[in-house]
Amino acid sequence: MVNVTINGKSITALEGTTILEAAQQSGILIPTLCYLKDINEIGACRICVVEIEGMERLAAACNNTVEEGMVIYTNSPKVMASRKATLELILSEHEYSCATCSRCGNCQLQSLAEEFGLSTDIYKKKVRKIAWNKDFPLIRDNEKCIKCMRCIQICNKVQALGVWDVCGTGARTTVDVKGGLPIEKADCSICGQCITHCPVGALHERDDKNKLYQALADKDKIKIVQVAPAVRAAWGEELGLAPEDATMEKMGEALRQLGFDYVFDTNFSADLTIMEEGSEFLKRLGDKENNTFPMFTSCCPGWVRFMRTQYPDMVPQLSSAKSPQQMFGAVVKSYFAEKIGKDPKDIISVSVMPCVAKKAEAAYENMGGEERGQDVEIVLTTRELVKMIRAASINVSELEDKPLDDPLSDGTGAAVIFGTTGGVMEAALRSAYFLATGKNPDADAFKAVRGYHKGWNEAEFDIEGTKVRCAVASGLGNTRELLEAIRSGEVDYDFVEIMACPGGCAGGGGQPIHPFDSFEVRGERLRKLDVDNPIRFSHENPSVVKLYSEYLKAPLGEKSHHLLHTDHLGWKIK
Repeated sequence: MVNVTINGKSITALEGTTILEAAQQSGILIPTLCYLKDINEIGACRICVVEIEGMERLAAACNNTVEEGMVIYTNSPKVMASRKATLELILSEHEYSCATCSRCGNCQLQSLAEEFGLSTDIYKKKVRKIAWNKDFPLIRDNEKCIKCMRCIQICNKVQALGVWDVCGTGARTTVDVKGGLPIEKADCSICGQCITHCPVGALHERDDKNKLYQALADKDKIKIVQVAPAVRAAWGEELGLAPEDATMEKMGEALRQLGFDYVFDTNFSADLTIMEEGSEFLKRLGDKENNTFPMFTSCCPGWVRFMRTQYPDMVPQLSSAKSPQQMFGAVVKSYFAEKIGKDPKDIISVSVMPCVAKKAEAAYENMGGEERGQDVEIVLTTRELVKMIRAASINVSELEDKPLDDPLSDGTGAAVIFGTTGGVMEAALRSAYFLATGKNPDADAFKAVRGYHKGWNEAEFDIEGTKVRCAVASGLGNTRELLEAIRSGEVDYDFVEIMACPGGCAGGGGQPIHPFDSFEVRGERLRKLDVDNPIRFSHENPSVVKLYSEYLKAPLGEKSHHLLHTDHLGWKIK
């Protein structure tokens, strides 16, 4: 332990602790722009500089450690003048049209500029624009980039893809796609982690709100929306709702006020996914000599894109099941269209997802059919939904908890945990056990696969004498480590769940942005909803049972295969 003084306060900190961490542990705030703990500690932005007695130069608090007897000032006149000058220089190369920026009101640079009273230009503003494909689901506005390098470090260290890199030298230094590639030719998984870790609005999803507004205004169309499991754990965060008040039913009412004719829950098709994927796993397991293991889950399009570009030889090991989003769209454009007596092409199918990659997935040519069009036409992120609710001046705290529409809104506890890492695996094992044995296991029998882990989580279960070895990973860096271990023969599994985003969909690239990781809190919320649900097994979802009885007949049947399965090698963006 070392003893230091910060702003006149005596502090004891562990040797090797950074000045920033020592200050934070003592309740002393030091502003930052580029800092991400254990990921980006390079002192690039110079906002976190502090004055150390006896040193002429100011030091970055994020990458300088405390030493015995240090006397530190975090807000001395010299420090404050330096921070202000640095902010002015950053703003001179930043297009700060704040009112029309995707991050207005939730931008670290905007907040610092306001705190320092920077209301006029000190330096002549000079921003550099770089052409970008505005149809791609992930958008980069170079003129807003502050060169903090967060996107580079997240993509390299957490997601292990290396899409971004520094380019140019001197005053021309900026960030762009590595190798100068157009983004659509890069190995981008569209996970969106660069978006949620960007401190400004240089990175954001393609804005599809106007496309939806036009659809909602079409009186000749039936407007149907589905909402993903993880959205319910996050949508209330920026609307002032406590987690227990941010119910799915309130969200449904908000969506009806926006103009939707039917509001459904993707939990329904999460349960449907389990029926198809679980049945597929048991089928492969029963014919082990003719199948390659492990079988991988396929409900995360960011992960599937990663597999396509990084491990194309392993793509056949993916489950052929579509994601819940796409299964739901297919059911809406077939079964439900027949129920309400409408031509599938008169239905506009919309989804609200915690994900940016879902925008790309919905556009793949084989995610639909000639008789029905695309399964899903428009995908909104959680962030886009929140903005639409605000724009419509909907007072969410006054909304009533009214049920969603029938018959595609029944969902089980197994479905809601799709939104957190390990949830798909646990839900699949619950129903696989039943499909194999004819009886339910304890609903919590497979809890060993829960939780976010560095690397991956593994467990072995006994299903009536058959050993099933499972692994779960979230975050593509962890995924790469796992796949390399599988490929080398270091580990051996039967069934593997992968989610592209750390913590799963709860931490998805389309979720509300905070300067801290929220996926664990959101994940716990989803776990509680599972426990509180009176039905915790996908095969007991009454609407899913009815769908098979009336329409699909059986999992993996001819109609199920046509509507609910896909060729992952055939994914092509329109």
